[in-house]
Amino acid sequence: MGGVKAHYDCVKAFSETDFTEDLKKIDVPTLILHGDDDQIVPYADAGLLSAKLVKDSTLKIYPGFPHGMPTTNAEQINADLLAFFKTTASSKAA
Repeated sequence: MGGVKAHYDCVKAFSETDFTEDLKKIDVPTLILHGDDDQIVPYADAGLLSAKLVKDSTLKIYPGFPHGMPTTNAEQINADLLAFFKTTASSKAA
């Protein structure tokens, strides 16, 4: 799905960039999804911390899901995204 150089540059960029202050600025309901078998970005290092930093966030950890879970597990991810959007929209309407 990409060249070696592109993958290397991507991993280098996200492993060397601190998004802490950006995450603290998010002020809308946010669904954070992470697979517990992510070999690229371990959920304990990213998902758990992101959920602590983002106000009004919901963290969902998927047992056995890999880094590419939006592709490999699209049905589950899409269903959960739609459910979150519907819940968020209905709570705003109330």
